[in-house]
Amino acid sequence: MRRCLAGALLLAICLASAAARAADPPPIVITDPSAKTYRAAIQEFLPTSQLGADELAGEIGQRIRAGLTYSGLFTVIDPKAFLGPARSAPLDSGPPVVCTNWRQIGTDALVQGEVQVNSGDVRIEFRVLDVSRGCLRMVRKRYTGERRDAGRIGSAIADDIVGLFTGQPGVSDTEIAFISNQSGSKEVHVMNADGSDLRSATNNGSINSFPSWSPNGQEIVYTSYRYRNRPHLFMLTRDRKSPGRILRNLDSGAALYRGVFSPSGDHLALVMSLDGATEILTVRTNGRDLRRLTHNRTIDISPTWSPDGNRIAFVSDQAGSPQVYVMDRDGSNLRRLTFNGSYNTAPDWSPDGSWIAYESRVGSQFDIWLIDPEGRENFPLVTHPRSDEHPTWAPDSRKIAFSSTRRGHADIYEIDLNGENLRRITQGDGDNTNPAWGPFRR
Repeated sequence: MRRCLAGALLLAICLASAAARAADPPPIVITDPSAKTYRAAIQEFLPTSQLGADELAGEIGQRIRAGLTYSGLFTVIDPKAFLGPARSAPLDSGPPVVCTNWRQIGTDALVQGEVQVNSGDVRIEFRVLDVSRGCLRMVRKRYTGERRDAGRIGSAIADDIVGLFTGQPGVSDTEIAFISNQSGSKEVHVMNADGSDLRSATNNGSINSFPSWSPNGQEIVYTSYRYRNRPHLFMLTRDRKSPGRILRNLDSGAALYRGVFSPSGDHLALVMSLDGATEILTVRTNGRDLRRLTHNRTIDISPTWSPDGNRIAFVSDQAGSPQVYVMDRDGSNLRRLTFNGSYNTAPDWSPDGSWIAYESRVGSQFDIWLIDPEGRENFPLVTHPRSDEHPTWAPDSRKIAFSSTRRGHADIYEIDLNGENLRRITQGDGDNTNPAWGPFRR
């Protein structure tokens, strides 16, 4: 697959040594002995008004079921198996739930709710009952929004349910930014985590790459050649009041190849050309306090922050070929992290801090590998005769998205951390690359 670096940077990386490596160990499957698949019964939400509430109730139920299934942690019970009613009773005035009816079909979570539509607004209220504990109410919560938000609210409810049973919310209501050339040029696109609601975020006809989300999910910084046909950083904002090109005070002729938000959102890690080499720097998002972290006559690229913001992993070819390194956020305590393989790039630090995913060249293709931040454990997660590249973590650290050419052109795929549930989430022609999984929506 074509690499996504430009100009001399691309050429230098591609010329790095690719010596043959010893036979790889068999893939190790990460397992969690405490993991469990829960069974959920989703009653159809009760419409409490006209104006299409009945139709929205069906859409919401569908999105809840889809979100729970997508989590990989829930099995949704077919309503045909219900021994209780298929539709929810009123939450305040309905009859008591006959818990034994739900326990007999193996239900863990019983989900009930109401939908009210007023003009263009919608109010959705739901509760979750823990059947194993005598239908004890776990939560009752209300969402309000515009009518068009009903589907997203259904996904948010599914994520809430996942959080109730696992302690970590689901990610069906998150988004993935990526680069697609389906329109003829490489533009930034955004979609829901399951591949739905695809939309274009840029339409500038230039070369765009490396989207990176802000921690609050309101901004995306990306690289574009739209200004003077050189790489600069640009910003997209959810309110569409985009500031456009950023860090203009750094425009001294040096190319800005990439920017990655820090976990606090007030800094960016940069890949910048300096003194004939590409180096890692940090800067405040307002353009102040520029600090150079690396000082090598080599190529230093692909920064990724640790979730506490205290360290940065990146790629350097200072040892003769691209390898993953880790340093403190001030550039101190530099150490090489990867030693298995002669070409390791595109690291991404998991939000829980446990793993760094990266791509490693195996023969003529790339595979997705994992390594812990101390370098004690290192193994492949995704292997295929075609290339799998550019991993990015879901905010719950349970899934990874990546780009793969296994269909001949590049698509975005997802896989669970245990190596199961591989699925393609982009469709159509063209190449879809550089996925960046956004944070939990706020």
